[in-house]
Order: sequence, then structure tokens, then C-alpha cells
Amino acid sequence: MAAADISGKKIAFLLTDGVEQVELTSPWQAVKDAGGEPVLVAPKTGQLQGFDGVDKADTFDVDVAVADADPADYDALVLPGGVVNADHLRVEAAAVDFARAFFEAHKPVASICHGPWLLIEAGAVDGRRLTSYHTLATDLRNAGADWVDEEVVVDQGLVTSRSPKDLPVFNAKLLEEVAEGPHAGQTA
Repeated sequence: MAAADISGKKIAFLLTDGVEQVELTSPWQAVKDAGGEPVLVAPKTGQLQGFDGVDKADTFDVDVAVADADPADYDALVLPGGVVNADHLRVEAAAVDFARAFFEAHKPVASICHGPWLLIEAGAVDGRRLTSYHTLATDLRNAGADWVDEEVVVDQGLVTSRSPKDLPVFNAKLLEEVAEGPHAGQTA
């Protein structure tokens, strides 16, 4: 099956220090390979530290600070995981507001591993079917989500997966949802 063509689509990747590197680099490359333009959005400018599990990996240049980013400029949002990344993002008001804006505009959002912690803060999981890293199951259920243990779940433009091992199907569904565009049921 051919990958979706998302030429001309601009995709925001929202993250901070502590991101699980492969959960950034794999979807980033998939977006580029499908003709899209990935943009790294973060709470701070400069560089961010990626991790491979608990080990430091590469650094990544921030394209735009989240406080200066306009969600209207992007066609979709990707939230990579990593415990530290996700934990720090969910307490950044500008990051929470940025993520919520994608749901309010019915735009596709893809979140993997610990990324859905930010979705809880954004008020975007109540009544939604999704997955995540297994340690977030109780948090997500307590926030009203229908949490399931599946490699990828798509609910009205919201794509979620559990861990790096699910990246091939996560990337494919991310591209499919971006190609489809806004979904009326994608709300916060």
C-alpha cells in the first residue's frame, strides 16, 4: 500500500528536552518522505536533548517557540513521547493551549507513548478511544478515555500508539489522517 501524499501540509511536532528520539525522528522522516513539512515547536528556543531510553542521544534545533507558534499555520500536530518530555510539556500552559487548538479546529493529532499526558491537560480525551504506554492507562481512564492496549488507535482524527515498536503503523495512520484533513468529531 502506497504512503499517503501530504505535499504542501505543514506538521507541528511539539516536544521538549527528554523526548524519546525515535518517536520524533521516525514520524518526522515519514512526514518528509510523504511530501509534508515537519516543524519542531518547543517551549524554548535553541536545541533540545533527545534520549534513547535513559541515555542521552542527539540534539535537535527548535524551529519556533510554542509561545510564538500559531496553530492555524499547521495542518496537524504530532506529540512524541518520552517520560521527561511528556511530563514537562503537560505543565507548560502554552503547550497545552497549542495542543487544544488543534482539537478545536478539528485537525489531526497523533500522539505516541507518554505523549497523551498532554492530551489529558488539554481536555481532549474524555469520551475518546485511545492507547498509550501502558503506565498511562489509569490516568487516561480517570480523565474519561476508553483506553485500549492496541498498536494503533484512530478516533476521529486522533491517532495514538503505545511505544516505539508501533512506529510503522503509527506513521502510516498519521499520514492517512493528515491526508484526510479535518474531522468533525475531532474536538476537545
